[in-house]
Amino acid sequence: MLSDMKRFLQVKGAMWLLLTLFCYGIGTGILAPMNSIYLSESIGLSKGQVVSVFAASLLLNMTTTMIVGIWSDRLKSRKLLAMCAAALCMLGLLLYLRADTYWSALIGMCIAVAPSGLIMGQLFAMSRNHFVRLASDIVEMAQIWLRAGLSIGFFVGLLIGANLYLLATFQGVLWGNMTGYAALFLLLLFYKEYTGETVKAEARTGEPFSMLMLVALFMLACADAIRGLYLPLVVKDLFGRPELMSYIWSIQAVFELLFMTIAGYWAAKYGSKRIILLGGVGAFITYAVYASSAALPVFFIVQPVYSFFVSILYGVAMGYVQRMFVNRTGFGSSLYVFISLSASLLGYMFPLLISGYNPIIFVIPLCLVSASMLLILFVLRIEKRQIAGISSGI
Repeated sequence: MLSDMKRFLQVKGAMWLLLTLFCYGIGTGILAPMNSIYLSESIGLSKGQVVSVFAASLLLNMTTTMIVGIWSDRLKSRKLLAMCAAALCMLGLLLYLRADTYWSALIGMCIAVAPSGLIMGQLFAMSRNHFVRLASDIVEMAQIWLRAGLSIGFFVGLLIGANLYLLATFQGVLWGNMTGYAALFLLLLFYKEYTGETVKAEARTGEPFSMLMLVALFMLACADAIRGLYLPLVVKDLFGRPELMSYIWSIQAVFELLFMTIAGYWAAKYGSKRIILLGGVGAFITYAVYASSAALPVFFIVQPVYSFFVSILYGVAMGYVQRMFVNRTGFGSSLYVFISLSASLLGYMFPLLISGYNPIIFVIPLCLVSASMLLILFVLRIEKRQIAGISSGI
């Protein structure tokens, strides 16, 4: 691991990519836990209106991400796409800052959020091409470390966002989010992108296409989306302090790099599907605790367990989907983002069946994680039978 990390740091442009993703993570993390609270408290939207704003912006985000993902593999450069998207996000945030009604909030958030999936998909497509050309032996671990850099930046942003909220209310939080996009734009401006066709030898590291596994990942991502939107609202309802959510989420930063690295090596040794299944166990434990406890210390204590799951979902699973389409990096990266976004869209809807912001909401992701784990076990059993059949035929 140490030798791989040393090699990663020695690759030309690796630190620039890492810094870019870190700054992007800070910008998005500043707003993430406060967004639903901003719509509810500052603008005065109802639960249904908050969900509809998130749903509409996500729908546009999904559409943009997939259309651009399919098209981007035909382009020589992806950097310009990401830069234009960052500029559009900043424009949307300016409108969102001035929102005082449902419709103005809806328009502002749609413009601010719609291009964001495009940014993430194209950043990871660029980074994969970068390492395929300069360090093909550590491509998968490089992707995981870059994803860890994004996550650590996200959780640094959470802490910054909580303090901005205390110092400058929600307006300070939104300006902090805009600063993150501005930093991303500037860093991309000076990044040297590697373009051209994907190295053909990369195809040897590919994964067979599996619709069942994509469905399983969709359910896991759906469960995570429910937590992302509703846990801040549940915490605020239970304890009356919106900034607590930023502190709870920031605990993940302590474990993210370690867990993603360990999970990446385990996936290389034991297979991605088995490690994704193991991550599901961590999610199951966390949601069971969320649904059955209203004690603040428990919310903090269980966070490292959930961190393990998130490390696998956003590290191992991302690489797994990319390898299904190893010669179409733009499409593979965008498909993973699309799965996450579409899962979020559905995840936001489920808790509308439950009144208020009761912890019982987390029974829904508990069921989704259980179903996903059963599906992965089914896929593993089919693979085991296929291998046994081939062996007996020989």
